[in-house]
Amino acid sequence: MRLVVVSAGLSAPSSTRLLGDRLATAVDRHTPVDTQVIELRDLAVEIAHNFTNGFAGKNLAAAQEAVAGADGLIVVTPVFSASYSGLFKSFFDVLDKDALAGKPVLIAATGGSARHSLVLEHALRPLFAYLRAVVVPTAVYAASEDWGAEGLPERVERAAGELAALLPSVTRPAGAAAPAAPVEPAEPDEPVVVPFAERLAALGAG
Repeated sequence: MRLVVVSAGLSAPSSTRLLGDRLATAVDRHTPVDTQVIELRDLAVEIAHNFTNGFAGKNLAAAQEAVAGADGLIVVTPVFSASYSGLFKSFFDVLDKDALAGKPVLIAATGGSARHSLVLEHALRPLFAYLRAVVVPTAVYAASEDWGAEGLPERVERAAGELAALLPSVTRPAGAAAPAAPVEPAEPDEPVVVPFAERLAALGAG
């Protein structure tokens, strides 16, 4: 099982990378995975060149291939100006438009304040829905005060379990819940058409 972590952290060490690592470790507790981490800061120049010349450099092409071939993704970005970072968005802008179709994705973000936590819902979730990924229900946001505090480990564990359940051909531990089967939409009942004249007549009779 191939799991790819895409981290847009810029510093070293990086809380964004740390959150990605914790999520990947938690997924591995649910089901064994081979994890590859892609640090976007190492690809920044090649991403910029891809925008101007239309060609992916060697390292960027390898990262794109890894993402396209992954069974699942964990994507983590720092919050810049109330949204994902430009580097994070740029990587997915130069990715093949079908690369994430149907692929399970766990979204996560880090920031200096809990006030930015909704970035997951107003920025990241719409982006990956547009790319036709299957975004797990639980997203994980870690503000500076969350590290070492109660709550973050539980959210990491819940989100990781949801991603593991969506990975293909999962050998689940005993007692683990299987992913829900897709629900086929019910066939609508045949509409009953009442002639307009009859409706008018009924109103007049009343």
